[in-house]
Amino acid sequence: MELMKRIQRFIRANLNSMICRGSDPEKILEQAVMEMHSCCVQLRQAVAQAIATQKRTERQTAQAKSTAEEWYRRAQLALQANNEPLAREALTKRRAYQETHDGLAAQIKQQDNLIVKMKQDMRSLEFQILEAKTKKDMYIARSRSAEASYRLQEMLSSSSTTSSLNTFERMEEKVLQLEAKSEAIFKLDSDDKISQFTKSESNNSIDGELAAMKVQLLSGADIIPHKDNN
Repeated sequence: MELMKRIQRFIRANLNSMICRGSDPEKILEQAVMEMHSCCVQLRQAVAQAIATQKRTERQTAQAKSTAEEWYRRAQLALQANNEPLAREALTKRRAYQETHDGLAAQIKQQDNLIVKMKQDMRSLEFQILEAKTKKDMYIARSRSAEASYRLQEMLSSSSTTSSLNTFERMEEKVLQLEAKSEAIFKLDSDDKISQFTKSESNNSIDGELAAMKVQLLSGADIIPHKDNN
């Protein structure tokens, strides 16, 4: 049907225009559904108008049939009154109304076919709208997910993020170095203390030995070197 073709051309033209302008995908999908809704409204109006036209044609057809029958009765009355010319004129007018009736009846059949086709197109468009809404929601969700993923990857690959990660790595290296230095210093301190204790013990042993020698000298005893039992 020409109306449906015009609707489809209108939708495609608007969408192509938005795509060429580089519009937001969500806006393009929303606009597509809105355009389909608008076209569906126009199609409903066209169906309603076609039905109204058909009803009017049916009334005209019934009126033409009634008028033709009325002129036929008049022709009968004229003929009964022996007025053949008047009867002929009445039959002529009856024939004209009969032709009008036949033409309108044929038009009604065409309108019936047209209305059936328009209703089919309208149901098809309504189904396409439902399908478009489902796809729109799905594509919008996928578009948002892809955009979020892209932004995350862009953020992770940015110089500021890399610099921040490098800062943490340098900080970790410094902490490890400080811990190693602290452990080394602690070990040196421990070794110094052990050495001091060992030296102190050695000094105490020598001091004791000297004291013993002094006692022996004062007593006049011979100094006999102390032998370790071990």
